[in-house]
Amino acid sequence: MSVSNDAYSLAAEAAGALKALTGVESFDVALVMGSGWVPAADAIGTTIAEHAVTELPGFTAPAVAGHAGRVRAVETESGRKALIFLGRTHLYEGRGVEPVVHGMRTAVAAGAGTVVLTNAAGGLRPETQNVGDPVLISDHINLTGANPITGATFIDLTEVYSRRLRELAREADPSLTEGVYVAFRGPTYETPAEIRMLRTLGGDLVGMSTVLEAIAAREAGAEVLGISLVTNPGAGLVGEPLNHEEVLEVGRVTAARMGLLLAKVVNKL
Repeated sequence: MSVSNDAYSLAAEAAGALKALTGVESFDVALVMGSGWVPAADAIGTTIAEHAVTELPGFTAPAVAGHAGRVRAVETESGRKALIFLGRTHLYEGRGVEPVVHGMRTAVAAGAGTVVLTNAAGGLRPETQNVGDPVLISDHINLTGANPITGATFIDLTEVYSRRLRELAREADPSLTEGVYVAFRGPTYETPAEIRMLRTLGGDLVGMSTVLEAIAAREAGAEVLGISLVTNPGAGLVGEPLNHEEVLEVGRVTAARMGLLLAKVVNKL
């Protein structure tokens, strides 16, 4: 067994509680809204129910500004049932790996065969990226020093982020580009030297989330789409200091575009 039975049992319990709270027997897709993405959730569909994540077993309130700590059940224009996590738990909060991926395991246990992971990211290629651009994640580099899978269970990560879903996303918005997302543990932003290293390694985006969730979702059998919102250039690339309020402000400014993009993508699934 790649993960403890307790982790799966807790996810199954949370999925049961979720169905009871929302009245939705099975979800088609789950979305995680990262920093700055929360305002975009309103465009995805009609809200059926919304609750604090703390009403579900195994969930704790997010500790980061811009993460609402709520879970929303939505019916999309195409009639699909979507589960939206308005916020996430990060590894740097010090709660361990299991709380970081508990939402993914719960979503899959509740029926979601597709997962859309969004995040705010530093752009490593300011020569081709603009602040406010959404970028499809084509692959990742995991520098968190952690993995949600333990034991001698080997998961193929050749295509963590579904090529099929990326093509659907480009049908919704042909201007979308792709990039490799690099995850650090955080909570400190990267140094200029680290940014130079990541560019050399082939990274295009850098952040503090997503990869552990993506691995857990793939291990559970879900198809994964990842989308980063470029909220700032990486440290040292433009000579300006980084701050979290800047991340949230970019999200607020681009919320309408991000919401329209997500609505189109979900309706194409």
